[in-house]
Amino acid sequence: MTFADALARFAHWPLRIALSSVFLYHGLAKFPALDGLADMMGMPVIAVAALASMEVLGAVLILLGGFGKDWMTRLGGLLLVPIMLGAILMVHFQHGWNSVNMGTGNMGRGMEFQFTLLMLALYFALKGNHEVARKEAGTAVRKQDRPAARREEVGSRASTQVWP
Repeated sequence: MTFADALARFAHWPLRIALSSVFLYHGLAKFPALDGLADMMGMPVIAVAALASMEVLGAVLILLGGFGKDWMTRLGGLLLVPIMLGAILMVHFQHGWNSVNMGTGNMGRGMEFQFTLLMLALYFALKGNHEVARKEAGTAVRKQDRPAARREEVGSRASTQVWP
């Protein structure tokens, strides 16, 4: 086993932290400004409050899901997907892909960042905690995934040993 292999089981954490930090930041920032955001977005205050709640809850579930609960990860992703679809379709799509203001006239309002967040949320909604989910369901490693039986010569007799 290489060092990278040993770290592979932690590879989901940077993705969880990146996605959750964005939604926690933006979701929590909406609560003190619900009235102003509702006016700016042309939405009822209750809709903006629901949006902020979905952002915060989705982010928290993505993080908590990393500790083993598959349903938390999947639900967190499912809460964030419609938010990003709405942001892309209602605001960013009309400005194209580029979200960096490089003199193209879109003032940095393109959809590349929102698309990336959408793909991360979709990943967690679809994949969940695959390994953890398999353990929770009690599904063992498939027989074909195990190393083949090996023969060991022990003294003058041969024994067959099957990997657990």
